[in-house]
Formats: sequence, C-alpha cells, structure tokens
Amino acid sequence: MAARFGLPLRWPLGIAPDALIGRTVQGVGRRGKYLLMSLDEGVLLLHLGMSGRLVFGRELASAGRHDHMDLETTQGTLRLHDPRRFGAVVWTSGLDVPPASTLLHRLGVEPLSDAFEPRAFHAALRLRRAAIKQVLLAGDVVVGVGNIYASEALFEAGIRPTVRADRLSLARVERLHGAIRSVLERAVELGGSTLRDFANPFGETGHFQLDAAVYGRCGQACLQCGTPIRMVRQGQRSTYFCPACQRS
Repeated sequence: MAARFGLPLRWPLGIAPDALIGRTVQGVGRRGKYLLMSLDEGVLLLHLGMSGRLVFGRELASAGRHDHMDLETTQGTLRLHDPRRFGAVVWTSGLDVPPASTLLHRLGVEPLSDAFEPRAFHAALRLRRAAIKQVLLAGDVVVGVGNIYASEALFEAGIRPTVRADRLSLARVERLHGAIRSVLERAVELGGSTLRDFANPFGETGHFQLDAAVYGRCGQACLQCGTPIRMVRQGQRSTYFCPACQRS
C-alpha cells in the first residue's frame, strides 16, 4: 500500500502517512457510519462526514483540491473526496483502545444484526423521554436509521414522529422494529438514497428516495389513505408523516 494525504480532515490521522507504506489490507468492515479497514498492523477508520464519498478504480484522474486521501493498493486506488472536509481518516492500533474506542463506544446496535432484538429495543426506548424520531437519529440506541429511513419506518409502523419514546408500548415497538428492518433491507436493495451528489465507490447512485412513501412528499396524497403528507422540523431536520395513518 502507498498513501497520499491532502489538507487536514476533521481529526488527525494519528500516524505518519509514510507508516502506511507497505501495509496490507486484510479485511473491511463497518460500524455505524465508520468504515473499518483492517491492516496487518492497526485499523483505519474512515468517516464520510456530510459531503464525503469514496471513489475506487485502477486509473483515477489526478487528485483535485477536494481529494484528501489516496490509498494505492494492488487492486486499485481508494480516494476520499470531501469538499467540506468534515470526513475523517484515523489510524488506531486496535478497536478496543483510543481513538477507536472513544469514537465507537456510544454507537447503538446494528439494525440488521441479531443483536437488534424487540424487547431490548423497547427497554432502551423506555429510558428515553425525547421524541421517537430524535432518538432514532441519535444513533445510541440503534445505528443506521438516518433521517429518510426514520420517517419511512415510523410511517410503516403507524407511529407519529413526535411521540415520546418512553411512551411506546411493546407492541408498537415490535411494529417499529420490523419496519426499521424492512425499510433498511429495501434501501440496501435499491442502493441507498441519493438526494444530492452521493455515489458509491463505483459511481453508482441510490434510488430508495424514489420508493419513499412519505419523505419529500409534503402536500401530496398519502399512498394509503389520501390525506396530504405533512412536514415538521425536528432538531433542524425535516420530518414527513401522515397525520391520519400516524395518529399517535
């Protein structure tokens, strides 16, 4: 492996870039929004921030002013493109020590894993007095349920986004649990969501937003009952819901 780094990102790399030369990538995983690249010595944590994206190929164009990392491997070059520089590339000696342990310890369970269990989900929500939509976005109960997917899952479960998390019964949480999984599984099949300039490392965009039942449809008729979809602001984020199908 060879490495090139441009302008500083959100956090320091934590190692001299030259120390990555000759390292071997042994595996790639994910935890929440962090991509975990296991090396023969240490782990690289990559985070895309708000505007970052990864590009991968054998013959990439010369790096531009917004290209802040190139990892050259025998399989091709992995490039981080990030106009706002809110992303990060951090080296750690292991996931159980700083800085990895500091960055990852607050993350909730993975929603498509066996650890995401309805009763445990209900028990965690019983401790939260905030609106259920805000709890889902916080990521410390369950990760990966972003703004679009939270609106869609709450609609599918028939739960109003503003209801307090600790007031949801087990039966309603079980519906929400199933809705979160079905929405995310459908999103994975459709390649995720593309609202601005997102693309995966091979330049492909996602199409889940075209399948959305409520997100981005303010004023349009609900696909289930015909009631106009409403939009409210929660924590500076847009929340879409049907006032008839999501009464409480």
